[in-house]
Amino acid sequence: MQAKKIIPCLDVHAGRVVKGVHFVDFKDVGDPADCAVEYERQGADELVFLDISATVEERHTTVDLVRKTAEKISIPLTVGGGIRSVEDFKELFDAGAAKVSVNTAAVLRPELIREAAEAFGSERVVLAIDAKKNEEGQYTVYIKGGNEDTGIDLAVWARQGAGLGAGAILPTSIDRDGKKSGFDLDMLNIVCAAADVPVIASGGGGDLSSFTDVFLKTPVSAALAASVFHFGEYTVKDIKDELRKHGISVL
Repeated sequence: MQAKKIIPCLDVHAGRVVKGVHFVDFKDVGDPADCAVEYERQGADELVFLDISATVEERHTTVDLVRKTAEKISIPLTVGGGIRSVEDFKELFDAGAAKVSVNTAAVLRPELIREAAEAFGSERVVLAIDAKKNEEGQYTVYIKGGNEDTGIDLAVWARQGAGLGAGAILPTSIDRDGKKSGFDLDMLNIVCAAADVPVIASGGGGDLSSFTDVFLKTPVSAALAASVFHFGEYTVKDIKDELRKHGISVL
């Protein structure tokens, strides 16, 4: 079995790491570079840096933060938020990002995935998808920070995104975000079945059992979390030690 990865996520707003619930009610957590260094020390396999302000005006601040963070760590850094063009990808790669994730802009113009994959390689392009279950039990894709339901079926979009060249998919459950109530296993299995690329679980990481469950009950390659790390409930090492107890291979 390929080793599973644990990936802390840094949600960044106005130059600071923050964490909310259901994409709102944000609390300040700290400096992005300092948080990144600490998570690498704990044994994180990768980091995700998500600019949730993502305004054009703050773009330079974000790029500078990425550069400062990337200089201090040796593990791969994925950066997302407000990515609108191949030029945005290049700017972040030049600043030290290993991968770039794209969400809303890819839904609005799917060819952006293909353009980025052709320019930089599929392995550097991550398709982030925010999804929520509707009253009919169907998972649909949301854009613009989880505020707008596109009505697009999750499985259809995951399959299309992988076909266009995304090298990994990062689906986040809006219902579970920040709740620490466990990952949405049904949602993750849908994405894994639809797309033949690595899938990173996001949204709902809570107690230790939620991490063992996601690897025992879905074929995801990694689990991403924020709240449990930011507020000191668990370290990355705590989670990896628990996974090993259940026979799950980790780095």
